[in-house]
Amino acid sequence: MIIQPVPSERTEEIAEWQPNDPQFWEETAKPIAWRTLWITTYCLLLSFATWFMVSAIVVKLTGIGFKFSPQQLFWLTAMPGLAAGTLRIIHTFLIPILGTRKTVAVSTLLLAIPAVGWGFAVSNPNTTFTTFMVLAFLAGLGGGNFSSFMPSTSLFFPKSKLGTALGIQAGVGNLGVSVAQFLIPAILGLAMVGSSQTFTDAKSGKTTEIFLQNAAFIWAPFVLIGAVLAWVGLRNVPVQASFREQLDIFREKHTWLMTSLYMMTFGSFSGLAAAFPLLIKQLFGGFEGAPEPLKYAFLGPLIGATVRAAAGPIADKVGGAKVTMVSGIGLLACGVAIVPFTRPTGMESWPGFLYLMLGMFFFSGIGNASTFKQMPMIFPPRQASGVIGWTSAIAAYGPFLFSVLLASILGAGKDASPFFVGLSVFYLINIGINWWYYTRRNAEKPC
Repeated sequence: MIIQPVPSERTEEIAEWQPNDPQFWEETAKPIAWRTLWITTYCLLLSFATWFMVSAIVVKLTGIGFKFSPQQLFWLTAMPGLAAGTLRIIHTFLIPILGTRKTVAVSTLLLAIPAVGWGFAVSNPNTTFTTFMVLAFLAGLGGGNFSSFMPSTSLFFPKSKLGTALGIQAGVGNLGVSVAQFLIPAILGLAMVGSSQTFTDAKSGKTTEIFLQNAAFIWAPFVLIGAVLAWVGLRNVPVQASFREQLDIFREKHTWLMTSLYMMTFGSFSGLAAAFPLLIKQLFGGFEGAPEPLKYAFLGPLIGATVRAAAGPIADKVGGAKVTMVSGIGLLACGVAIVPFTRPTGMESWPGFLYLMLGMFFFSGIGNASTFKQMPMIFPPRQASGVIGWTSAIAAYGPFLFSVLLASILGAGKDASPFFVGLSVFYLINIGINWWYYTRRNAEKPC
């Protein structure tokens, strides 16, 4: 690690940074850290909104005339996750190389590409499936940002406040999923930009005029505001490391163990959030009184994100590993209990399916906060930053993996039970990992 002092308070670089020193924290670091947190959290919320806008848009595509199969629609929801995971691997190493200011400002500005691209694509009835696949991949630009924003925040706050700070940032950031899935249906009827499309309900044949391009264009002005805020308001802490120096995290077994635990929590949150609208449509869409997917889909991410913000301070007080145990056991219980409701023969299965899915979002949100408390306790600051980025990268493949698996298992049918059985086995394995290495008496790394 190289410290490069810069004397001027107005420059991009901060000369000295010791947030774990109580006096330095109160007199110098605190206002800078909190300003950084709120700016990056605003940008992270937009990142999640543009990442998950695809999940809300795809349920409307066939209704406005695009001839896509259920498998193709699941692939469209999968592509942002594939991009996000890959881009997060890159973002993992950016903060020590480029610094907070450049990384956050530029990556936020890039969100305008999918926002504008999707707006034009849905407005053109001749847009090909290939074009949509490319745009779906580009939506993953938003998913990639997490792996640089969160490690940056971990450098600005003292260890005693990391659970709270990371819980707030990730929780509010995760709310971008719910904001997208809630806001998009509400603005589809507004004549904002361009011409309307005629949406035909597949079951009733009823037609309405909607402006599906609103679902994408709406984010563009907020993205520009976020990029400006980041460029003007952010600075860099004096922590630098080359790409090669940062590779030391991969020699630590706890990097891989925490990757699995975060895949259990955030992988479940992001994967289920991406697939939830289509899963509702696929399993229950053909029944009398079928639910409108976007009326319910936003509830899961809303619960998960809110709980994540609230669970951060709890993890600070009782320890991250204990809270992760609660998360894993809760996910396992819901994963097992939901199996009978994922092969429905009528709407009688709907309440059980909905409440257990919301339970999975609840427990994944708890674990999302607690795992981020564990990592800074297991690793020194620079390594913890890298591990947070890396685990976030792998867990961001959740939307891709979940959507592809569901597309393969479901096909055109209504039985998703094998998917949830496999998921439950994965939860059980991770409960064992967390107990053995981090929770039990005399654990190797109690945290």
